[in-house]
Amino acid sequence: MTSGGIAVADGPGDPTAVKKEDDGKWLDKEGNPTYKISADGTVDWFTYSGYRRYHSDCHVCHGPDGMGSTYAPALKDSVKTMSYGDFLGVVASGRKNISTAQENVMPAFGDNPNVACYMDDLYVYLRARSNEAWGRQRPSKKEEKNETYTKAEDACMGKK
Repeated sequence: MTSGGIAVADGPGDPTAVKKEDDGKWLDKEGNPTYKISADGTVDWFTYSGYRRYHSDCHVCHGPDGMGSTYAPALKDSVKTMSYGDFLGVVASGRKNISTAQENVMPAFGDNPNVACYMDDLYVYLRARSNEAWGRQRPSKKEEKNETYTKAEDACMGKK
């Protein structure tokens, strides 16, 4: 897609949650993972888990709450123009950007189960941040982790 002769990424599209999967994941109309925040402020489990995972593995480089740092870009802004597939590819394979004043390198996390097993969670959290659906606070209310999610998590992490 182009805009005024400049290539523009597809972006994540409309984040409105329309379908809930058995594992508790909400999907948008395109079938991409998205967030669901109830009127009373309760966040879905994936968004909450993404918040926790982001702050354990990503904020060191990308700053608190996806806001960026002098070291790495603001992911809450990057997700606005990045498709779900592109997000997964960058997290799994890493990225090297040499077209800037300084070389930026993001390592690959595809082999790190602490990140790879939670890529959807991270995407959903950053999507909520990018759309200003969730501020910088820890959620006061969250859905509970369900059994289907727990089984998938255990399998991904190699637990029996």
